[in-house]
Amino acid sequence: MLRMTHWMTHWMTYGWTTDRTTGWWLPGMLLGILLGLSAAAPGRTPPADVLFINGTVHTLDDRQPRAEAVAVRRGRIVFVGSTAEAITYRGPRTRLVDLAGAVMYPGFTDAHCHLFGIGERELTLNLEGTNTRAAFLAAVAARVAQTPKGEWIVGRGWIETFWTPPTFPTAAELDAIAPEHPVFLVRADGHASVVNTLALRQAGIDAQTPNPPGGDILRDATTGQPTGMLIDRAQDLVRRLLPRLSPEDYARAAMAGAQRELSLGWCTIHNAGSSLLETNLLRRLCRTGAIKLRVYNAAANRPAEVAALLRRGPIIGEANGRFTMRTIKAYMDGALGSRGAALLAPYADADTTGLFLTPPDELRALCRQALRAGIQIQTHAIGDRANRQVLDIYEQVFAEVPPAQRRVRDPRWRIEHAQILHPSDIPRFAQLGVIASMQPSHAISDLHFAPRRLGLERLAGAYAWRALLDGKAIIAGGSDAPVERGEPLIEFYAAVTRKDLTGFSGAGWHPEQAVSRLEALKMLTLWPAYAAFEEDLAGTIAVGKRADFTVLSADLLTIPETDILRARCLMTIIGGEVVFRAQEPTTGNSAPAGTGSGNQPGKRRAPQPHNWCRKQVGAAGRPLDAGIDHGAKQPPPQPSAIERF
Repeated sequence: MLRMTHWMTHWMTYGWTTDRTTGWWLPGMLLGILLGLSAAAPGRTPPADVLFINGTVHTLDDRQPRAEAVAVRRGRIVFVGSTAEAITYRGPRTRLVDLAGAVMYPGFTDAHCHLFGIGERELTLNLEGTNTRAAFLAAVAARVAQTPKGEWIVGRGWIETFWTPPTFPTAAELDAIAPEHPVFLVRADGHASVVNTLALRQAGIDAQTPNPPGGDILRDATTGQPTGMLIDRAQDLVRRLLPRLSPEDYARAAMAGAQRELSLGWCTIHNAGSSLLETNLLRRLCRTGAIKLRVYNAAANRPAEVAALLRRGPIIGEANGRFTMRTIKAYMDGALGSRGAALLAPYADADTTGLFLTPPDELRALCRQALRAGIQIQTHAIGDRANRQVLDIYEQVFAEVPPAQRRVRDPRWRIEHAQILHPSDIPRFAQLGVIASMQPSHAISDLHFAPRRLGLERLAGAYAWRALLDGKAIIAGGSDAPVERGEPLIEFYAAVTRKDLTGFSGAGWHPEQAVSRLEALKMLTLWPAYAAFEEDLAGTIAVGKRADFTVLSADLLTIPETDILRARCLMTIIGGEVVFRAQEPTTGNSAPAGTGSGNQPGKRRAPQPHNWCRKQVGAAGRPLDAGIDHGAKQPPPQPSAIERF
């Protein structure tokens, strides 16, 4: 009987076949049709729309941790088990996907990224990979040579950490290569920018300009003149002058970002803060199928965006589960690298304790409104002072608004990043039910400068994944792309090794804070689903859940550490649809993960300037990103900037 089952499975999968013992030949196609009709007969198992067979399936379901095959009907999982059993779900119209030994996981979720920033990084001047000051300036000079005089030079991705010396660039350096172009170049973390003198002049920034609330204009210690570095809200003094992007530009950025996410194996993203225009655009792109990703969207903490969400209420599972919005993204402080993170004690390398970007009373008032309205709050907090302040505000508001007065009794509020924690605050996450939304790659990027910023003593509470998990907190793992590369394999590797991509881990970097491989996998699957109130829909491979899967070339739970970054995404599957399939490599082994871009020394690509420029609204003639399948689709929808969602 077992031998017959094996023959049937082989025939149904591969067509004409032979038994090598007897030499019998049978038409597998005919047998498959007969068995398919039998499966569809009254009283038998209804056929699946698609079968995924012959794989190694890590379900993360404790009742059945491993399987070989999955059957899908109408976008949901109807069977998990062996290939032989899965074949009974095959009907005449069932699609068969042979995993051929590849490894399937619950669909990966990036619990914190910025989709439009990812797309814009792909389509504009990308300064990642500029490992030296000279390389940075050369990349800018190359763009200047391609740009008509007077037009803005805008880019993102530089980071001075690996430069010698590791100091911020200056307006004077940019003036030497761009005297007739205003320049605005955003640091990788998005919390600081360098501009040239022409940009400063156009913005009216001089030695007498006061620092805006939540921002800092860095100045020469001798002359008091601006150096060109603008920290956090000070960037807005120049950013408001930049040519506005058109709806077409936003659509290009969103689709380029989404296509890149799919190619990396992400099935769902938590988009951390959208304007009204971005929200409207994302909803329409999801409705029309132009974006296949599932998007868990957060409104930016700005008056119009907050008012619209509070008035409209949560949007849950729109576009066949592709778009959900029930969250507001707030900011407490800035970033560690640009010294905007708010610390309890001064920085070890500067006379400052960082910045609060949102007044605590303002955040407290927002939290009261959100808790009563059933809206989730996620607050950016990096420094230990900022994290303590947010925990204090959450605790106070939870006490003021008891569960009976809440639209959602279990609010699942989040702290985004939670990078530097005072040890006494770590247990408070679990005690308050606050989710730590953390990005493992920050630890392996920041290890190159965090000891200088903090001193070794405060590193005990830095990126404290193990301590948070031991305290029964939930960690939703993400990437913070485009701040980091945004690749799930890098996030997994960072979480389990706590080493950078070269294998380096600095003194005092607390390797004991690494997590197990199973925990790292849950950080990218089950726990982000919980953070989005979707643990009954996603996060594990189980009957009844969405058929969202990530298929990789290697088993992350068993391969050597050094091989994790050499795995690659073979397929991304959403609702049972294969939305990305890797091309077969033409030569050699799979390329390491992360060869596209990033903030690690020796692993970044050279900057790739594009011909896509920031111009006035409605400007035409910009090429679309080559990675997007433009097929015979209609042009992307173009929402009005004032339309309310």
